[in-house]
Amino acid sequence: MFQPIVPDGGLVGWRFLQRTYDSQFETFTQSPVLQRDTDYFREKISSITTAEELVLDRRLLSVALGAFGLQDDIDNRYFIQKVLADGTNSDDALAMRLADTRYREMSESFGFGPAEFLKTGEPDFIEVIITRFQTSSFEVASGQQDDAMRVALYAQRKLAEIVTMDGSENTKWFTIMGDPPMRQLFEKALNLPSSVGQIDIDQQLVIFKNRATRLFGGIDLAQFADASAREDLIARYLLQDQIDNLSAGLSSNAIALTLLQS
Repeated sequence: MFQPIVPDGGLVGWRFLQRTYDSQFETFTQSPVLQRDTDYFREKISSITTAEELVLDRRLLSVALGAFGLQDDIDNRYFIQKVLADGTNSDDALAMRLADTRYREMSESFGFGPAEFLKTGEPDFIEVIITRFQTSSFEVASGQQDDAMRVALYAQRKLAEIVTMDGSENTKWFTIMGDPPMRQLFEKALNLPSSVGQIDIDQQLVIFKNRATRLFGGIDLAQFADASAREDLIARYLLQDQIDNLSAGLSSNAIALTLLQS
C-alpha cells in the first residue's frame, strides 16, 4: 500500500503535505487493498440490519470503525455492538456516557438503536462512510510517518464541522475536549499539560476557555470557520509539538535556531 510522503516534521512537513495532498490522496485510495475493502463495504453493507450482524463481519466492521478513527477497537466486538445497538436517543445509551464523542457519532450515523432510522441501505450513507474511511485511513497512514500530521489533517476537516454544529458554545467546547485528536491539538496549541484531563470536566472547560481568550482573543469557536484561522491554529500546534520534541536534547537557543531554519 502507498505510504504518504512526509519529508520532514513540523511546518515544513505540513506545508509539503498540503501542497501534495490531492495527488497523494488519489494514489493512496487507488491501493488495491483499500479498494477491495471499500468495494466489499459497498456491496455488503445494505444487507446489514443489526449491530450484531455488523460486528460479526470483520471486513465491514474495519471500514465502519476506520471511518470514525476507531480502528483500534476492531477486536472489541461486544463493546462496539453495545455502542451501536444502544443508539443515541437515550441518555443511558453507552455512546452517550462515553467521553469520546466519536462513538456517539458512529452510533448516530448507522441508526441501529431503538426508534432510530436504519441508514445502512441508503446510497448516500454508503458513499459518505467510504469517503470518511478513505480520508481517515490516509490520516492514519500519514501519522505513521509523523503523528502530528495525523492530528493536523484530522483537525483541519473536523474543526470546520464542529464550529458549525448546532448547540451552545459550551457544547462545542465539550465536543472538542471529548474528541481525542481535537483535544490533543487544542491542548498543545494552548500549551496546556495533558494532566489537565485529570480534573473535573467543568473546571477543564474554564481552563480551556480562559487560555483561548488569552491566545485567540475570545472563546467563540466560530472564528475557526475561517480557513486561515484554522491554519494558524494548526501552525501553533505544530510549532509547539516541535518545541516539545526538541526540548529534550537542545538548549533554548538551539531550539529557536532550529525553528527559524525550518
